[in-house]
Amino acid sequence: MNDTPETSRNSSTALEQLRQLIQQQEHTPDRALPTERELAERFGIGRREIRRALDVLEEEGRIWRKQGKGTFVGPSAPVQPLVLQDLPQQSNLLEVMEARLQLEPGLARLAALRATKEQIALMKRLLERMHAITPPEDGDQHELWDSAFHRAIAEAAGNRLMLGLFDAVDAVRRDPGWQHLRVQARTPARLDNYDTHHQRLVMHIAQRQPHEAAAAMREHLLALQQALMETLYSRQEEAP
Repeated sequence: MNDTPETSRNSSTALEQLRQLIQQQEHTPDRALPTERELAERFGIGRREIRRALDVLEEEGRIWRKQGKGTFVGPSAPVQPLVLQDLPQQSNLLEVMEARLQLEPGLARLAALRATKEQIALMKRLLERMHAITPPEDGDQHELWDSAFHRAIAEAAGNRLMLGLFDAVDAVRRDPGWQHLRVQARTPARLDNYDTHHQRLVMHIAQRQPHEAAAAMREHLLALQQALMETLYSRQEEAP
């Protein structure tokens, strides 16, 4: 006889359904999840059970909530939302690049050791979507797929703590206040260079070459860092 309370079973069902929904929406973090009422109607589960499941996901860092705006998928997992919200004002893009240079080559190395065939196939699909974008008109879309590509590598590394750190850094990187600088730093020649870096990254990961994958990631990030620095200094020189 199953003596588990009905609310516990419903909450567990809600949690499982929400995990699947989050997985589908993790590459569109700017889009809010449906409201609690809409989720309850969709899954046929009480709002109280939905709320409990959301509380678990928030505690895990899979979602974050903004009053008056809604509930969003990540990426504020590793730190408290209010702290993460203040980071763009306390940091800058060059600090973000320094953090990425310390973190992402290690993620690429682990991905070359651990990535599944499905994860490698996902990286290739994301590259195809990025390559199909015509810059600069679709700069926002390029950022979306580029972020998803780098996160796919981070996820393939198979280290949840490092993935959480990646999400925190990526959330700061994507702050809207820095978007204009990021757009200015992109040129057709640079984008072609980045595409070459990405292709080499996937090749090394697919061929199980951890040291080469780490080196390719570092070369890519150094190129990004150099582009941002040149753009930033150019803006400073043009300022009256």
